[in-house]
This record gives sequence, C-alpha cells and structure tokens, in this order.
Amino acid sequence: MKKPALGFGLHLTLDGYGCSYERLTNLDAIYEFLDRCPDLIQMTKIMPPYVFKYHGKVPEDWGLSGFVLIAESHISIHTFPERGYLSLDIFSCKDFDYQQAVAYVSELFGIARHEVNLLDRGLEFPREVRTVERLMRQEREQMRG
Repeated sequence: MKKPALGFGLHLTLDGYGCSYERLTNLDAIYEFLDRCPDLIQMTKIMPPYVFKYHGKVPEDWGLSGFVLIAESHISIHTFPERGYLSLDIFSCKDFDYQQAVAYVSELFGIARHEVNLLDRGLEFPREVRTVERLMRQEREQMRG
C-alpha cells in the first residue's frame, strides 16, 4: 500500500485501567516493554530505554516512567501503581500495527480495560513534495476558474 502524499504519522495513546500492581512497580517490566516494543512493531530503536521512579507531590501519584527513542519518533509509558493505571504513547512517522502494540502492553501489564486513541499527526506535512505541489496547483486552478 502506497503512503499518502500528505501526513506525518500515527500517534497511538492508550490509557490502561485495572493493571497488575506488581508489573506497574517493576522497573524491569517497563524496561522490557520499551526494549521489545520497537522490534515488535518494526521500528528502529536508536538508544536503550530509559526508566526511572517518580514521586509526586501527592503520595499515591508515585510511579515509574520510561521512554525509548526510535528513528521514527518515540515510545513512552507512565505508571500509577496506587491507581492501577498506565498511560502509553507511541508516535511514528512510519505506519505500524497499533493493535499488536495494544495486545502486547495489555498482556504484559495485565490491563483489565483500556481506552485507545489514534491520531493522524501533521495532516499537511508534505511527504511527497512533487505530488503535493501538483495537488496545490490543481486546487488553485479550480479556485480561479
């Protein structure tokens, strides 16, 4: 399937509820997810994952956060163990199987239910400059005529 002339890429956001407390508090599980996910969705990891523990102003808002840069953009995850919640973002200029990513994170973290949002980012980003130039000329001619 040929990519469209316009558009930068897909941004997946996932909010997971009823997650495994043990997984949400496990630095190794977060690292494993960030380390394996790029290969799973055929992306190019350009650095090792970075994972750290966060303590919020409200005691129950502590959690683990992590990210990995990929050549196509990034993957990030934030956990809130006391609330059984995680948030995930995957943004890429390359198409990817978001359902596979959702299935993987759901299984790894024992997500009971989730909300998924898909955003098409950069709708006017000129992926193929010559094609966009031709389309804009046609549009201008139609407006004149």
